[in-house]
Amino acid sequence: MKKMGLNEIRESYLRFFESKNHLRLPSFSLVPKNDKSLLLINAGMAPLKPYFTGLQTPPNKRITTCQKCVRTGDIENVGKTSRHATFFEMLGNFSFGDYFKNEVIPWAWEYVTEVLQIPKDRLYVTIYLEDDEAYEIWTSKTDVNPKHIFRLGKEDNFWEHGVGPCGPCSEIHYYKDEGEIVSVEDFVEKSDNDRAVEFWNLVFTQFDKDEDGNYNKLAFPNIDTGMGLERMATIMQGVDTIFEVDTIKSILEKVSELCGIKYGEDKSKDVSLRIITDHVRSITFMISDGILPSNEGRGYVLRRLLRRAARHGKLLGIEDIFLHKIVDTVVENSGEAYPELKEKIDYIKKVISIEEERFSETIDAGMEILKEYIEEVHKSNQKVLSGDKVFKLYDTYGFPLELTQEILEEKEIAIDIDGFNEEMKVQRERARAAREENTYMGTDIKIIDTIPSEIETRFKGYDTLELKSNIKVLIKDDAFVNSIEEGTKGIIVTEETPFYAEMGGQAGDKGIIFTDNFTAKVEDCKKNIGGKTVHFVEVVKGSVNLNAEVTLKVDKERRQKIANNHSATHLLHAALRKVLGDHVHQSGSFVDDERLRFDFTHFAAVTEEELKNIEDLVNKEILKLNNVNTEEMTLDEARNSGAMALFDEKYGDKVRVVSVGDFSIELCGGTHTSNVGKIG
Repeated sequence: MKKMGLNEIRESYLRFFESKNHLRLPSFSLVPKNDKSLLLINAGMAPLKPYFTGLQTPPNKRITTCQKCVRTGDIENVGKTSRHATFFEMLGNFSFGDYFKNEVIPWAWEYVTEVLQIPKDRLYVTIYLEDDEAYEIWTSKTDVNPKHIFRLGKEDNFWEHGVGPCGPCSEIHYYKDEGEIVSVEDFVEKSDNDRAVEFWNLVFTQFDKDEDGNYNKLAFPNIDTGMGLERMATIMQGVDTIFEVDTIKSILEKVSELCGIKYGEDKSKDVSLRIITDHVRSITFMISDGILPSNEGRGYVLRRLLRRAARHGKLLGIEDIFLHKIVDTVVENSGEAYPELKEKIDYIKKVISIEEERFSETIDAGMEILKEYIEEVHKSNQKVLSGDKVFKLYDTYGFPLELTQEILEEKEIAIDIDGFNEEMKVQRERARAAREENTYMGTDIKIIDTIPSEIETRFKGYDTLELKSNIKVLIKDDAFVNSIEEGTKGIIVTEETPFYAEMGGQAGDKGIIFTDNFTAKVEDCKKNIGGKTVHFVEVVKGSVNLNAEVTLKVDKERRQKIANNHSATHLLHAALRKVLGDHVHQSGSFVDDERLRFDFTHFAAVTEEELKNIEDLVNKEILKLNNVNTEEMTLDEARNSGAMALFDEKYGDKVRVVSVGDFSIELCGGTHTSNVGKIG
C-alpha cells in the first residue's frame, strides 16, 4: 500500500476521475445557495442538488469535486473520539443521468486497488439486501473476493431523505486487522469496534419516492459517491486517528507548541488539544467563505466553535489570545487546494483575534455573574443552581457548561442539568424552525422552476431596450395555460428578452409587452432556478396566446436610474477597499431606481471619519466623468486584469468585466451607465 499525504490523495482522486471524462469543479462555498434546508454545506452532493433534481443543467454530465464540509451535530464527540470532526473534506464523483453501476463499481475498485494500491484481502464491500444487480457487477466486473461482500438492510445500505430521489448504495470498507471477517454478524461487530472502516459510499439514485411511499423508477438514474478525505488518509498513512494524519498533525503540533504541552501525556489535555485543532480548521475555512461571528444562524456556529476552542486554550493555561497564531499552519497545509485561504489570511486572523478578545471580556463578565449566583444559592441555603441560570451563562455569556460545573463543584453546588437540557431543547427547536425544514431542494419547487430545460430565454438587453420575440410559456394561477386574458395576472416567457431579470442585487426591469390588440404591464422580471427569464405581468388590454409574436419594451428612464446606482456600487466597493482594507468584500447588495444598498464584510463599525473619506473618494471619481467600459473575456483573462470577483459565485466560460478608469474593475453581469458623471 502506498503511503500518501492528504493533499496527494485528494489530487490523485480528482485526477483519476478527470481521466474518466469527469469535469473537475472547485469546492463550492460552505454557504449554501438556493437551499434553505441547510445552514452550512455538510456533504459533497449538497451544492449539486439542483443538478440531481433537474432544475438546473450541469456544466457536464460527469463531475468530480472535493467539497469543504462542516457538521456540528456531533460536536460533543469532537476530540473525545478518533474520527469525529466539525470540518472535513468530501471527495465525490457524480453522474447526472449518464453512467451507472456498470461503470462506477469497476472504477471504484480500480482507484482503490491500482491507484491507492490497498491490498485486496483487506477490502470488504456491503450492498443493499435486494440489490442483486450490484452483486452481479461486483463479482463479474472486479476481482473482489465474493466472500468479502455482505448484504445489509435499509438503514445501512439504502439512501433516502423523505420523498424524492433515493436508492440503494454500496460501501467499501478497510479491515485493519490480519485474518478474515467470516460472517455478516462478525462484520457488523468489527464495524462497531472501528476495526472495519467504511471509507467510500457509492449511492445509486434509481428511484423517486412519492408521497404514498411508492418507489418509482427514474428514467435517468444518477450516481452520487462520497469518500471522506481525512478518513482515507488515516488508512493510507496507517494511523488510528484523523489527528495523526500529516496535515492535521502539523496543526496539532502547532497548538501543542503554543500551549507548551506535549501531546499524548495527559488524556484530558489531549482532548483539549484535539478540539482546538479541529475547531481552528473549521473557523479558518468558514471565515474565508465570508461568514462572520454573530448570535444566529451560521454566524452562531462560527462563534460557538471559536469560543469553544478559546475556552480549551484557557483550560490548558493560555491566558492571552492565541487562535490567530494557528491560522498560518492551516493555510500552509490547505492553501494550495483552497487559494481563498491564502488570499484572505490577514483578514481571517483579524476576525479571529477580535472575536477571541471579545470572548475574554465575556468570560470575565460571566465570572462576575456566576459569583452573584453562587452568593444567592448560599444565602437561600440551597445546594443547586437552576437550569435557566446555567443556560443564561452559557447562551448569553458564552460560558461553557463544563466551566460552570467545575467552579460550582469547588463550592459544593450541583447543577439542575434537566432544567439546562430543557432550555437547550427549546433553543434547538428555535434554530430548526429558522432553518425552514422543507422539500429535498430546501425550497418549495414553484411552477416557474419546472419550465422544460430545452426552452431557452436569451437576454439581449445590454444592446437594446425593445425587440420582437415569440411567447414560449404562459402561466396563470400556478398552471401552464394557452392564453392570458385582460384583467388577470400571469407569467410570460419569451425566446428573447431585453428585460434584465433580478440578479446580483440588481432589481428586475419593468415595462410593457404588447401587440396591436394586446398590452401587458411587466411588473417584475426574475430568473427561475434553471436560469430562465420570466416576466411577471398584468394584462391591461386584450388577451394573448402561446406562440404569439410580441414586442417587449423596457422602461428606459427606470433602467437608466438603476444603471447609475449599479455603477455607484462599484465605485463604493473600490472606495471601501481603499479606506478600510483589501479584506473588504461584497456580501450582498440591492440596487433599484431609487436607492442602493451595499453589504460588506468588515470586523468593526465604520467610523465617522472613515465614512467621510469613503464618500469623498466616490464623489471625486464621479466628478472625473470617466466612461464605464464593459468587455467580455475569459475568466483567466479577467483574473489577470485584476478584476474583483465575488468569492462564492460560479462563473461561466465568458465573463463581463466592468471598469471605471483605473479606480474600479469588477466582474459583473449587471447593467451600467455609460459615464459615471450621469450618477450626479
